[in-house]
Amino acid sequence: MLTTTLETVRRLFGVGRGTAGPLDDAWAPTAFEVAVTTPPTDLIYRLRSWPELPETGRTADIYRIFSVMSQRPVNRQWILARSRMAPEQLDQLLQRLEAEGVLEVIDPRRFAGREALQS
Repeated sequence: MLTTTLETVRRLFGVGRGTAGPLDDAWAPTAFEVAVTTPPTDLIYRLRSWPELPETGRTADIYRIFSVMSQRPVNRQWILARSRMAPEQLDQLLQRLEAEGVLEVIDPRRFAGREALQS
């Protein structure tokens, strides 16, 4: 009983990773694996050019968002706060715009190392 409890605690807290069995790695992913498989939520989007919109997509809401996105970069939270789109709809729209090549996607994490070097 005590051995089972200790194994559970080790798995929960990642203690003894060097001697862990193959199940431990599948059960508790490393920080790198989590970063690779989880899409970043702080991506920044900028519209390079106006896309061709279907008739149903030509709404004042979409035009307002695209107008700002063509002038300055915005993040997903900004778009959701200023539109009536569901998060799933927004994700589909952003994927379609990126596939069309009219959307620039910026990951701010790539600039994190520059700040440390300049200090």
